[in-house]
Amino acid sequence: MRKDLADLWLLAEPPIRDAGFDLIEVQFGREHAGTVLRLFIDTPEGSGGSVTHEDCERVSRDVSAALDVADNISHAYQLEVSSPGLDRPLRRERDFARFVGESARIRLNDGVEGRRNFSGTLRSAKDGRVEIACDGRSYELPLDDIARANLIPDWDREFAGASSHDRVGEGPLPGPDDRVGGEPASPARPHRGGAWGPFQGPHSKRSPS
Repeated sequence: MRKDLADLWLLAEPPIRDAGFDLIEVQFGREHAGTVLRLFIDTPEGSGGSVTHEDCERVSRDVSAALDVADNISHAYQLEVSSPGLDRPLRRERDFARFVGESARIRLNDGVEGRRNFSGTLRSAKDGRVEIACDGRSYELPLDDIARANLIPDWDREFAGASSHDRVGEGPLPGPDDRVGGEPASPARPHRGGAWGPFQGPHSKRSPS
């Protein structure tokens, strides 16, 4: 993990943990709308809960206060807090271990055997290394060299789950006017973004006038 991301993780994780959630990914960089600090949060594994819009709003306020005190970002940025969605980011060893058997996409900084991009099935995660089955063989990837990783949604499984949900009378699939997380939810495919989010916090830092 880049040092700036590691520093931001250390700042953001305590207030997120105090709010009862896990920090699962930190993204920070320049985008078309400016610099964005994006935090992905989730309920602890096994808790059975889910992240709501109000949760994202509360976490955004708490993290904003911590960032204001630290004042380690010298330029304007936008803070966003979101739940992970189907293409969930993966960062910690325990996150990779939790989703062994699932498909994932991994990008490395330095690379292994001259390769930086891997897409395949997670086999294991232990001792600081992630094993992924890719293109007919297995690769062991150093956890500290992973630039970004996320699950690849199993759309057949999601379709089957959505169809089963509809058959038991709990409502139809979302129509074109239904909205999830501020974006239209497609009636033909499960929504890809976070269940709620991104929530853009009210305390985004602005450039000095």
